[in-house]
Amino acid sequence: MLAVEQVMSIQLSKDIKIIGGIGIFTLAILIGGALLLSSNNNSSVPEEQIVAENGLHWHPRLEIYVNGEKQETPANIGILPTKHEEIHTHDDAPEGILHMEMNGLVTKDETRLGRFFEIWEKQFNSSQIFEFKNSSEAAVKMLVNGKANRDFENYHMRDGDRIEIRYE
Repeated sequence: MLAVEQVMSIQLSKDIKIIGGIGIFTLAILIGGALLLSSNNNSSVPEEQIVAENGLHWHPRLEIYVNGEKQETPANIGILPTKHEEIHTHDDAPEGILHMEMNGLVTKDETRLGRFFEIWEKQFNSSQIFEFKNSSEAAVKMLVNGKANRDFENYHMRDGDRIEIRYE
């Protein structure tokens, strides 16, 4: 009888070791996978293209003038019942305030001024604002924080920027 108990005890000890080993191996795989995923999270985006890794909440100002007349930016651009765009306007839009509310990794492309015009479904680039195209009488100009800027739709907005677009 003693021999049977010893064999059962040895078998039970082996089973516990196997189950424990499987558990430790599984835990190691899970931890390793989590670390690998978190460290490679930004690997597909070049570092120089990253604006923020943990989101941002910025408020640049935009004013548009056509032949000296200020154009009103409507409220609720980018706010739909089913979708809330990362760049949008609220009731303070007539004051020129844009809201940039982005989560997680934010790239330069997402902060482009042209992205706002895409959301608004309006034309803007170095040769056109709305339906107004460069001609011998007038052309699109842009100032950022009081200085001429030729980036136009490719300008990367920052918090507190004062962007002025003129067609004159």
